[in-house]
Amino acid sequence: MKLSVVSKKLWCVHKQLLLLLAPLVFLPLLFTLPEKEGKCLYVVLLMATFWCTEALPLAVTAMLPVCLFPTLGILPAKKVCPQYFIETNFLFLSGLVMASSIEEWGLHQRIALKVLSIVGVKPAWLILGMMLTSSFLSMWLSNTATTAMMLPIANAILESLFGDLETLKQKCQSPEDPESALINGQSSMKLHSLPSVPSEKQILSMDGPDVLEQTDLRTAEETRSEAQYQMKVWKGFLICIPYAASIGGTATLTGTAPNLILIGQLKSYFPDCDLINFGSWFAFAFPLMLLFLFLGWLWIAFLYGGLNSRLCFKKHDSRAQAEAKAQALIIEDYRKLGPINFAEGAIAFFFVLFAVLLFTRDPKFVTGWSVFFKKGYVSDAVTGVIIVSILFFFPSQKPSLRWWFDPQAANTPYVPLLSWKKAQDSVPWNIIMLLGGGFAMAKACEESGLASWIGAHLQPLAEVPPAAAVMLITAFLACFTEFASNTATIIIFLPVIAELAMRVSVNPLYFMIPATVGCSYAFMLPVSTPPNSIAFASGHLMVKDMVKTGFVMNILGILSVSLAMNTWGVAMFNLHSYPEWAHPINHTAAIALVPLSSVPPLNATL
Repeated sequence: MKLSVVSKKLWCVHKQLLLLLAPLVFLPLLFTLPEKEGKCLYVVLLMATFWCTEALPLAVTAMLPVCLFPTLGILPAKKVCPQYFIETNFLFLSGLVMASSIEEWGLHQRIALKVLSIVGVKPAWLILGMMLTSSFLSMWLSNTATTAMMLPIANAILESLFGDLETLKQKCQSPEDPESALINGQSSMKLHSLPSVPSEKQILSMDGPDVLEQTDLRTAEETRSEAQYQMKVWKGFLICIPYAASIGGTATLTGTAPNLILIGQLKSYFPDCDLINFGSWFAFAFPLMLLFLFLGWLWIAFLYGGLNSRLCFKKHDSRAQAEAKAQALIIEDYRKLGPINFAEGAIAFFFVLFAVLLFTRDPKFVTGWSVFFKKGYVSDAVTGVIIVSILFFFPSQKPSLRWWFDPQAANTPYVPLLSWKKAQDSVPWNIIMLLGGGFAMAKACEESGLASWIGAHLQPLAEVPPAAAVMLITAFLACFTEFASNTATIIIFLPVIAELAMRVSVNPLYFMIPATVGCSYAFMLPVSTPPNSIAFASGHLMVKDMVKTGFVMNILGILSVSLAMNTWGVAMFNLHSYPEWAHPINHTAAIALVPLSSVPPLNATL
């Protein structure tokens, strides 16, 4: 049998082979390491392998701790199982339910079209509008849902600006001969001398108002050049949406799963740490999101042709007419939505109330409303569940007293803003299981001593100054998450990073926050995130487009995180000193307050 045939057959069963071979490959760990640490590392590596290769569905792998930790004597079942629905999961669930109600009544589409109508349709401004809208929506909706909603809107606007995409592709690849095109009447670049209305593609091919006098037909090279420019702009529109969705998800705790993993593991490792909640995270991460979004917009607009003199100076030419038509399309789509109905208004009210109450519960820099309740009893999860519970009984139609006294009124059934069936169908329960698996793994790493054991063997990193370590950690996880789920990545590495910080007497948040944010910065490959995959599946992007754009985006993200951590992050979370809530590895040692500036090499504290 030929080698190629054998390799194809092996590939067909590679997942089954991984399921059989991975447990055998890692088996020596059980006999070469200390008993509990070795067993825990065995399970962690097994789960990491299955998560990265998807040999099992992610949610199924997340349930392995329930099977393996009790049977291997690492952690009893009564400690493992509660990790699957802790307080953090309820906060996540409340965010998902709120998002499903927004989608149910189309409020997200109204927001998107309104923002796009405000920013205008010049390519650079429209890319900015797409990015702002996508990032704002992904703060509350899932990144995947945001991308899936915004791409059809982008395609409709692009077709209004540039015409049919397939025709545009043909012009880029093999431009027609001008003479034959003229004879066949197929050239979209022909400028009619009669006072007829040119097509949108004809309009966009003109360089200015004096083109009519200059020529009657563009050369093949000019045709191809113009089509290539339009194709670049088209790609810029498509690629900015998944990137902005990934960036926007970092701004709120409920925006993406790694943020919730951070707060869950903080509560497990450092029960006395109460610095991170919805309000304090938003105050830190929202400016970071805006900074990165602005830098990302400059890069994408520069790379895909949106930055030019037309951005600042108004020109009354044919291309401006096409832009006016695209603007009219957006306004018309918004008009078709009609006035805001009672249900949309109610959802908007509860959405704003949801965000305001979460933000003001205990924002740290001012006194929050939680002081009116017993200390430590009311959390973000309680706030979120209270608000979304109202959605299940609040009416979607405006109540009327006249209905009670009018015997002729129709007896229509009562419809709440959200039904449980809709919520059940919209919530990605597999992600909730994945969060639970991560919390169970973190608990086992802590109680088995594995995290301490790994932290003690991180000597090579001890030579790196803390500020440089932040950049290295962010860069490493941003690269790793290109090939693995961002949730699985942060689950695997966050305990190790926390242990490293304690080993070198650096505030754990100084390392853990950049690691968490960096896990969402996966821009280079279609498989990196579901939003990237959705944009790539449109068929208009190539892998090299994403690699070229995403590489610089990763660099900009790393620099933005480093800037945020060393400026307003230090002030907000008191990162210049080692906190009392972070217990050192050697519990007999006194907790010292060590300024970051006094720890140039990390090994000075080892």
